[in-house]
Amino acid sequence: MTNSNRSVLLLSGPNLNLLGEREPEIYGSQSLEDHVQAALQQAQACGLKLIHLQSNAEAELVEAIQQARGCHDAIVINAGALTHYAWSLHDALATFDGPVLELHLSNPNAREPWRHTSVIAPVADGSIAGFGGYGYKLAIQAVAELLSDTPQSDSYDT
Repeated sequence: MTNSNRSVLLLSGPNLNLLGEREPEIYGSQSLEDHVQAALQQAQACGLKLIHLQSNAEAELVEAIQQARGCHDAIVINAGALTHYAWSLHDALATFDGPVLELHLSNPNAREPWRHTSVIAPVADGSIAGFGGYGYKLAIQAVAELLSDTPQSDSYDT
């Protein structure tokens, strides 16, 4: 099966709407819209549809995850600070049947100790962190690979 007609839900958590303005020394100067456009271009190149939702409200993100069941084939989530304590996101993502990728612009493990814990990681197929805006392209490439019946490359196998 090819990726055509496959849909990816890209979720952005609290304060990500302020990217480009908020702590550019950590998160860079690109806006959330810049990152979403990069992800959209990568999705199109991979034959995937991309739907994006940003919310500062945990409940809205949970609702989007629940509604994604049977509607989207994969979820990429940058939950922001909710990554570290939002068990409701963990529980909602655990009910999703497709691939889930956790995404971070910075590397949480290289930052404050409270950022080292992720409640998303246990229900994610993988995490991409520390690559800045390039992480959005990497996340879409990873989802495309996970949704593909034939891997594009085995060079990452060990």
